[in-house]
Amino acid sequence: MPSKLARLNEILRGMERVAVAFSAGVDSTLLLKAAHDALGDENVLAVTAVSPSLPARERDEAAALARQIGARHIFIETREFDDPRYRANTPERCYFCRLVTYAELLDAARTHGFGSLVDGANADDTGDYRPGRRAARGHGVRSPLQEAGLTKAEIRTLAREFGLPNWDKPSAACLASRIPYGTHITAEALRSVEKAEEALRALGFRTLRVRHHGQVARIEVPPADFPALLRQREAVIQSLKTAGYAYVTLDLAGFRSGSLNEVLAQTAGNGADNGH
Repeated sequence: MPSKLARLNEILRGMERVAVAFSAGVDSTLLLKAAHDALGDENVLAVTAVSPSLPARERDEAAALARQIGARHIFIETREFDDPRYRANTPERCYFCRLVTYAELLDAARTHGFGSLVDGANADDTGDYRPGRRAARGHGVRSPLQEAGLTKAEIRTLAREFGLPNWDKPSAACLASRIPYGTHITAEALRSVEKAEEALRALGFRTLRVRHHGQVARIEVPPADFPALLRQREAVIQSLKTAGYAYVTLDLAGFRSGSLNEVLAQTAGNGADNGH
């Protein structure tokens, strides 16, 4: 891994000045830290996109982490919600979202004198279904962690060595990823998901998703957390009903990132053309 870190530093120094698409996840946090160490304060800018799909918790954490690193940091309001193709929530949703978001991040970066934008994609991000990566390539966004061959596990190890407080933070995704393809995205639905997930965190759960199925909330937590969740069954039900759901369910398959993409694999297996 030292050779990979050396390669990361080489890539960053070769870029000279970079704006970092900063989400407060462990990947983009390590990238921001590495860029700041390699290039210095004047040559690095953290840019965080703010929209209805970003939980308030993530926005606050981004500000705190950038302060700890000592990096300049700005928030920009992005307008992917204005695009009806995004709100329609087809399997291409992430592409339409990133198409807008990366364009606006680049505009903000250039306004502040930064011509290059980098993101926190890593060497493991070539799996699953990731249409947003296509938008990144189209805008010329580079992924230094991926270019250096750093995996998620290696990134966590480095983040811990660098003293980053979120080194063991569970993987996150935007709130829109909780809504099944074909169900239109609304601000109200995103707020319900955010409230539901915050309620579960307040009850002590760290790794979780609340999938939004209209009036039904489908909870995903690791199977090891099932007993704890069932012990607090009444509190869980009440909290999620307060968030706007009429019915509360537990997914017996447990937590897994990208579970809503499982229907795409099933469709492909049935011989349908889903366009990927």
